[in-house]
Amino acid sequence: MKAKATVKSIEALEARVHFGSVMTEVERSNTRFLVSKRGKPKMVMLSINDYMENVLKGDKLLTEIQLKASESGLDKITGEEIETEIIAYRLEKADGKEKKTRKHK
Repeated sequence: MKAKATVKSIEALEARVHFGSVMTEVERSNTRFLVSKRGKPKMVMLSINDYMENVLKGDKLLTEIQLKASESGLDKITGEEIETEIIAYRLEKADGKEKKTRKHK
């Protein structure tokens, strides 16, 4: 069973000054930070795993695929480039079938 996340409050200025160490704590110890500005809550910082498990309602596998695509830059491909790849693949596949059919005649 996974440990419940700890929630800590932090002022925005402190979060900004110590961002690296706050980020490390979020990732390593499953800590969430409630970030406030002038005493008013403004946002929550949480790890990507915490976000995927507790916030996203979509399929975890799909989310992981999207993250990997983003990391490798594949999320930048245009619709036109995708269509070109599909057409090229279909032509290649059709050409392969045509060659096999000629051999069997």
